[in-house]
Amino acid sequence: MNKKVILSVVVVLLTATLMACQLSGLVPTTAAPTPTTSTALPVAQAVNLVDQQDKLVSLYQAVRPGVVTIQTSNALGSGWVYSSDGYIVTNQHVVEAETKVEVDFPTGYKTYGTVVGADPNSDLAVIKVDVPAEQLHPLALGDSDSLQIGQIAVAIGDPLTLSGSMTTGIISGLGRSEDSNAQSTGGAYFAAGDFIETDALLNHGNSGGPLLNLDGQVIGVNRSIQIDPNTGTSSGLGYAISVNVVKRVIPELIQKGKFDYPYLGVSTLDNLPLKVIDELGLKNTTGAYVTSVVPNGPADQAGLRAGTQPTSITNLNSGGDLIIAVDGQPVQVFADMIRYLVLHKSPGDTVTLTVLRGDQKVDATVTLGTRP
Repeated sequence: MNKKVILSVVVVLLTATLMACQLSGLVPTTAAPTPTTSTALPVAQAVNLVDQQDKLVSLYQAVRPGVVTIQTSNALGSGWVYSSDGYIVTNQHVVEAETKVEVDFPTGYKTYGTVVGADPNSDLAVIKVDVPAEQLHPLALGDSDSLQIGQIAVAIGDPLTLSGSMTTGIISGLGRSEDSNAQSTGGAYFAAGDFIETDALLNHGNSGGPLLNLDGQVIGVNRSIQIDPNTGTSSGLGYAISVNVVKRVIPELIQKGKFDYPYLGVSTLDNLPLKVIDELGLKNTTGAYVTSVVPNGPADQAGLRAGTQPTSITNLNSGGDLIIAVDGQPVQVFADMIRYLVLHKSPGDTVTLTVLRGDQKVDATVTLGTRP
């Protein structure tokens, strides 16, 4: 399985990293076209490229004043201006346990900011700065529910300390799930939901910076990259926290300093190969299979069941519930359920989980708890 790593820069490694980048020969070589090959673009295509170029130039000029650098005692990341009253958004893993951080503006103005809230579950944090009004250029928020795979995505931030760097790509996937930075009492990491997958180039230092659409609206907060375990290099896939999660979490961090996540109290498996599906005796090829239920947790109190009958697969028991819907919304994989809960539900709300229990379809009403 590929490994995902968060994107803040560790300060002590910056010099070595920059030297390595400067010394490596990264100029690609391409074969010259044969004399019979035409390299001219059709007129319409050339015009479209110029139009897109002008669009990107204008986007950068409009958005760049709202993107800032975040420095702590041992890390560097990016951030962006959320509001005209001095609130800055970044990643929780950028600020970590710090209560005061340095915020550097594109104008060269620098100040200390106070961390008013940090949430390890969403990996979002809010910093408050007291600066002249002309330093604050809030970025407009988009709607991640309206995104489509294939749309252009633009990232602006400080990769490898290169302030204000811009990269482009497309939205490669939607509704992804990743491990959060919050651990359960058993040591496992809770899941975080509704990540945007993009092939816009991200590097260490992009953490906390905005992912944007072509209208210059924030559609996500850059968070991590996928690492190829064989080479230790980026696989070309990056992940950003969706802006609709930002819209839920950030106001709560500003008002209360924390955000309470809804909690089911189950562990599941999904996207199973046919051999495992047959071994478990499941009647569906999609859904989230319940492997464990937290004693006295919300799911346990609602009667959800984990597998108890040993199979030929080590540590995998059959007989568990297969979650196929939440409040009537289909659940093909666990990420579908997490996304729905994070975006639409709060602790104390009730949800109806539809499960396959053997040959029977059962509805279970669960009163959501608060994630510990």
